[in-house]
Amino acid sequence: MKRTLSILGSTGSIGRQTLKVAEACGYKVAALTVNRSVELAEAQAREFRPKLLAAVDESAAADLRVRLADTDIKVLSGQAGLLEAASLPEADTVVTAIVGVAGLRPTLAAIDCGKRIALANKETLVCAGELVMARAKEKGAEIVPVDSEHSAIFQCLQGCKDRGEVRRLIITASGGPFYGKSCKELSLVTKEQALRHPNWTMGAKITIDSATLMNKGLEFIEAMRLYAMPPERIQVVVHRESIVHSLVEFEDGAVLAQLGSADMCLPIQYALTWPERTPGPAKPLDLLSCPPLTFQRPDSDTFRCLGLALECAKKGGTSTAILNGANEAAVGLFLEDKISFLDIPRLVEGALDRAPVLDAPGLDDIFEADRAAREAVYQSVR
Repeated sequence: MKRTLSILGSTGSIGRQTLKVAEACGYKVAALTVNRSVELAEAQAREFRPKLLAAVDESAAADLRVRLADTDIKVLSGQAGLLEAASLPEADTVVTAIVGVAGLRPTLAAIDCGKRIALANKETLVCAGELVMARAKEKGAEIVPVDSEHSAIFQCLQGCKDRGEVRRLIITASGGPFYGKSCKELSLVTKEQALRHPNWTMGAKITIDSATLMNKGLEFIEAMRLYAMPPERIQVVVHRESIVHSLVEFEDGAVLAQLGSADMCLPIQYALTWPERTPGPAKPLDLLSCPPLTFQRPDSDTFRCLGLALECAKKGGTSTAILNGANEAAVGLFLEDKISFLDIPRLVEGALDRAPVLDAPGLDDIFEADRAAREAVYQSVR
């Protein structure tokens, strides 16, 4: 099936690679959204000729209207533009590549239209997983994961007759650039060091999350919601080589794994083509050139962000939204050189201690928890 895409966050790492897949596979692009990357957005719009381009930043949208005045591309701005792109009738598939909780409302808008969601925004399920999955079931919307780890699990589950056959989900983590370091060593790391991931090229926020291991904690929570799996049946293991992207253990003891090169084109493409497989731009894995494959237990005491995420996974309610909001705020401060690397888990833990946790939250409760968490972080550094 040749899909027509709306790509939310087209100028980020996942968005750019989605366009690469779209070009290779001959998919149409109906809508693009960006934050404020004007020059790249113009180039993408001229190449793929979407019906709609939305820039969240108002000044960027004004600039793009001038730049694209010679085309018939409709340029919108703000949250309204984002929501229109997510629900555009011409698009049957929405790739949610926006970073952070900002992806929640447009994801829900796409779900309400019954579209396939190629989900690259893990924060949506971390903050509001039960609500999102229930809404998708109600509206008949498909949610297919783009994250390499969840795509791996999704692929391994394709031959599973019944989820009751699954004993355990095993999520692999590269360990990031600081694997094996002590707290004392982590207190000295710089932003530049944290942004140098050993295996993957990603956006700044997810790269820092990988360095703190928060990314793996968020993926743990995402797996609970996406696969309706209790936390005691999910395990995180460190796999430094990033070749095994995740595994599923079945009740009979069999373990299935999905292997591939460190190339996001493959999970992006599978989210678009599933249940079919087609040729694409992903780099094939050469087993004869692979290093030995190793697996270790993560150090959730030294990498406190992972430990905090696992605690919130068990607690539930708005604790996961507080965790995510505090982490987004803290990582932003770290990238602005306002706090140290170890301040990230300290500030997240402080927000979890201060913000009230509600069980069975509604959407407004989730956004309030996110706001309170960010405010707790900012107050701590004033």
